[in-house]
Amino acid sequence: MSSSWIAVIAVLIAAFGMAFVVERLLTLRAGLLKAAAEVPSVDTSELGLSDTGPTIVHFSAPWCGPCATVRGVVDQVCADLPTVSHLEVDMDANPDAARKLSVLSLPTTFVFDADGRQRYRASGVPTAADLRSALEPLLA
Repeated sequence: MSSSWIAVIAVLIAAFGMAFVVERLLTLRAGLLKAAAEVPSVDTSELGLSDTGPTIVHFSAPWCGPCATVRGVVDQVCADLPTVSHLEVDMDANPDAARKLSVLSLPTTFVFDADGRQRYRASGVPTAADLRSALEPLLA
């Protein structure tokens, strides 16, 4: 085998390796809950958030496949924590709410406290454990 073929094979292996690493990093980042440290105050009165406890709000659309997974995760968490409210917002039907909260991709999930302040945000599908850990301090 000539040295030029060996070089081509080495370059292909390196390219596939880099693509794998980049894909892995992007996948690990999806669905992580991020604390909302300095979120500007947004009027969320039209969303219908609960004033007696935290509310999970997730934006979805009928054409969004992963949104159904989020719905199942949120339903499971709300069944375990009955004082937590769940609100699903169809982005196609309510684009103004999505615009106010800067929702750029689906699914996007928020956790609001009883005062209507955004506490956490996740793009992608969050895990039930991450949602529970975000909600437990708000329930105390």
